[in-house]
Amino acid sequence: MTSVETLSRHWIDGAWQEGSGSIAVVNPATEETIAEVPAGGASEIDTAVVAARHAFKGWAATPLADRVAMVLAIREGIKSRSAEIASSITAEMGSPTKFANSVQVGMPMATSKGVAGLAESFPWTEEIGNSLVVREPIGVVGAVTPWNYPLHQVVAKVAPALVAGCTIVLKPSEVAPLTASILAEITAEAGLPAGVFNVVHGTGPEAGEALAAHHGVDMVSFTGSVPAGRRVQEVAAATVKRVALELGGKSANIVLDDADLTQAVKLGLGNCFINGGQTCTAWTRLLVPEALHDQVVEMAVEQSGKYTVGDPTEESTRIGPMSSERQRERVEHYITTGVQEGAELAVGGPGRPEGLEGGAYVRPTIFSGVRPDMTIAQEEIFGPVLSVMPYADEDEAVEIANATVYGLAGAVFAGSQERGVEVAKRMRTGQVDVNGGAFNPLAPFGGYKQSGTGRELGRYGLEEFLEVKSIQL
Repeated sequence: MTSVETLSRHWIDGAWQEGSGSIAVVNPATEETIAEVPAGGASEIDTAVVAARHAFKGWAATPLADRVAMVLAIREGIKSRSAEIASSITAEMGSPTKFANSVQVGMPMATSKGVAGLAESFPWTEEIGNSLVVREPIGVVGAVTPWNYPLHQVVAKVAPALVAGCTIVLKPSEVAPLTASILAEITAEAGLPAGVFNVVHGTGPEAGEALAAHHGVDMVSFTGSVPAGRRVQEVAAATVKRVALELGGKSANIVLDDADLTQAVKLGLGNCFINGGQTCTAWTRLLVPEALHDQVVEMAVEQSGKYTVGDPTEESTRIGPMSSERQRERVEHYITTGVQEGAELAVGGPGRPEGLEGGAYVRPTIFSGVRPDMTIAQEEIFGPVLSVMPYADEDEAVEIANATVYGLAGAVFAGSQERGVEVAKRMRTGQVDVNGGAFNPLAPFGGYKQSGTGRELGRYGLEEFLEVKSIQL
């Protein structure tokens, strides 16, 4: 067993603090306990919130240019420790080494740079008639983040909150908590004042709910499942604080009859299997014209052979283990359910991949002939499972795409960009990629319906952490 002692404490008011109880951090590939973090609760949350409230006045009064410089200094710290961070993410939640280095570390660096770059041109004040409208930091932010992107999901909240002038109490996922502690070290090395950024480890029902309920927290920014998001809203309602939620997804990839099928299938499968399918925006439903269904399935099966499953520390691995044994069992359950409900297995299926009897591994799976009413077409699986769904015409494709409780992301592949955009506008979802449009760290990110409230990234993400005041002159 490997111990990571320097990363196994709370970070409160600029210092490491011991805690009672412990939560094992398990490497999902080896099933070994690699560290333990304390099981924080209401007491630790209260101490951290008090520290954040004390630090708020000074940080909010810090010149904007200095706050921006701090975010960029933290970004440099991430860059200098990128290899260590990527290794930590691979160990704690199984993200393959290549993906961890390029995306798990690359995305938070991009989002940090993005929010820092827009600060100067942001309309902090504006005049409307005889009113001066000013934007001010909302106060203490309670951030609760998931395990699938242990650094990106944290930085997407922390960077704009710092630029806005807020202080933060972070409750990272207990499944993958170690990277947040590395970030705490980086903030200290960058010179961030004590109390501006705090980390309290613990479970959602204990530390998470205490943070959402705390009267000293002005806003909660949560990323996670729909049931957990509902609970955050319920708990936070008692103090009528702002709540921003980035929840689940069941994103549809609509392939139109004039699309480039090779591109659509290649990018579509990649965006389904990304991070082992453990991505809220994953394009898990591939909608294709009935006449092209069998051809597309055949192409997807062939393409799936490139997604090697195995040891996440190997450069050739494209799909590592699920984040935990619990997550493996969840994905396995959905695959079994798909079979029981009559979906056709094109590749994969229940059971572990050949030669991988240990570790939280699943078989990348493609179902064909999936109906809209099937469980695998409606519920978020969060694993490498693709549902290929035939449709009769464009109107039915849009109807199927919109026929879930989710609305986070999606895609359209069309013969022309114009046609693709027209279909994208009809999709009830917060983000749509047309013909493989690239991820934009400055564009707003968030969902419709039960995929959440509020937006992250860029100007829209910064606005979430600000109050608006009108001064009449």
